[in-house]
Amino acid sequence: MAPTTTSSSGGEAPHENLHAEASSAVPRPGKVYLVGAGPGDPELITLKGLRCLRAADVVLYDRLISPLLLDEMRPGAERVFVGKEPGFHSMDQKDINALLVSYGLQGHTVVRLKGGDPFIFGRGGEEAQALAEAGIPFEIVPGVSSAIAVPAYAGIPVTHRNYASSVTIVTGHEGKTQLPPINWEALAALGGTLVVLMGVASLPHFTQQLIEGGLDPDLPAAVIQEGTTERQRSVTGTLADIAERAAAADLRSPALTVIGNVVSVREILAWYR
Repeated sequence: MAPTTTSSSGGEAPHENLHAEASSAVPRPGKVYLVGAGPGDPELITLKGLRCLRAADVVLYDRLISPLLLDEMRPGAERVFVGKEPGFHSMDQKDINALLVSYGLQGHTVVRLKGGDPFIFGRGGEEAQALAEAGIPFEIVPGVSSAIAVPAYAGIPVTHRNYASSVTIVTGHEGKTQLPPINWEALAALGGTLVVLMGVASLPHFTQQLIEGGLDPDLPAAVIQEGTTERQRSVTGTLADIAERAAAADLRSPALTVIGNVVSVREILAWYR
């Protein structure tokens, strides 16, 4: 037992004891790890991400996280689903931010398990900012981005010395933002490889915009659904007809689009089943 503080008369100093008890009753902030789980294949999580997952008291996870990763959680750890899908969010982003702060203030070790990489269209920056403003210690654990890994599983290198020396990653789902809309005509002038994430619904729109911006209608293109998983499907075509081909194949979210000459090597490099 800790020694008590006494007054000059030999009695205890109640106000000091109450202050000590109040201090001990307030938990020290925990720590939040923003972990990228990779694009879908559970084996593509990093070693550090897996270590954090196994040590967590609480895991807040997204819709596209493999159930096999959740099996890695320690017994007794709490799991909280905060997934989003087109047209439906189980929880608003501001509420997810508040929940991360709340668990952190309670002294928990928290993992925010996010698909792909937290900082590539994963809103990890917003979550990290909320934690920083609340004084909650946090750490970013980067993940393998779907923008690179999904094309690779489909046999498409996003750069190739003979075809593309640059790659541009853009979202096809802009959502609610204060930023100006994407300038597809300007993107058409960049050359190289264009990878569009979350753009199935807007595929007819942005392909037409790219053509109007001067991109060759015959440029090879591919749409890949649920890449790196056992449910992976892909369709190839040209910039002019890829939207029609994807619709005919009933490709749906989650999927990404790759546009550029690198798609032409797919038939040679396709290795995944």
